[in-house]
Amino acid sequence: MQIFAGQLRFGIHAGPQYTTYPEYLSLWRLAEELGFDWASVFDHFVPIQADPSGPCYEGPTLLAALAAQTERIRCGILVVGNTYRHPAVLANIAATIDHVSGGRLELGLGAAWYELEHRQYGIPFPPIGRRIRMMREAALILKSLWTRERTTFEGRYYRLQDAFCEPKPLQEPHIPLWIGGAGEQLTLRVVAEVADGWNTFFMPEEAYRAKLAALERHCREVGRDPGEIRKSLVVQMVVGETESEVEERVREVAAVRGWEPGQLRARAVVGTPEQVVARLQPYLQLGVGDFLVGARPPADRRTLELVAREIAPRLRELARAG
Repeated sequence: MQIFAGQLRFGIHAGPQYTTYPEYLSLWRLAEELGFDWASVFDHFVPIQADPSGPCYEGPTLLAALAAQTERIRCGILVVGNTYRHPAVLANIAATIDHVSGGRLELGLGAAWYELEHRQYGIPFPPIGRRIRMMREAALILKSLWTRERTTFEGRYYRLQDAFCEPKPLQEPHIPLWIGGAGEQLTLRVVAEVADGWNTFFMPEEAYRAKLAALERHCREVGRDPGEIRKSLVVQMVVGETESEVEERVREVAAVRGWEPGQLRARAVVGTPEQVVARLQPYLQLGVGDFLVGARPPADRRTLELVAREIAPRLRELARAG
């Protein structure tokens, strides 16, 4: 299954923490109005990389509401923590959201990493190797429940007996399934075996090349063409039309985040549209099909506008030129 083969997509990825539902809905509607192809939520019960006592919306519930309030944009979640829900339950949740969205869901699955959530809620938090093996079984269960009339599964961690998932998703053969993470030994092996797409965060070019080499090695071992696996990057960006605007915007965004300007520059792709295109072009040549702008509330509207108006068209032109 090759999802959106040959189409370069741009989107936003925004963790729904320290925000209100109206504010978050307005972000998704803005993304749709600007012509972005994708918007996604995360899956956490408490805020991450911030004070964990603050507000944070539950991912699949919020995603269903957003799917009902948008019309065109692909509706994603990056990524569902596999430990939080039994995969058969998740399969039914996802199939329902696919119907609510009119066939626009893209589901990301991860092994889960935030130990605090597990400890607070009494959710078991096995060692990382076991969590990744559980994720692999979950991915197999999801695809089976979405495509077969009945599913019987005898795994190491999950068992199903003549299980139904009805109605099936609208999308055929099934909902696109993404695996999130960058571990070269275990996670990328699961990507090679079961994923339609691989999502990770922006990293230096040489580090990304190493991840791609590991993925290609796993694909060879399982007999799969790595070109079948779509690749996406979540990229933090701060964009201004001129050098002076970039400097001003770095100060503004850093202040909102509670960082020093140097910290922001270290974490984000910063520059004019021309500079950002030059920074992202090598990743386009390495096969990235989706660039997702990190847009955690309060969203940087100016950056989103410039990505949609200036950066996306230029990168799409480069993609067409090959």
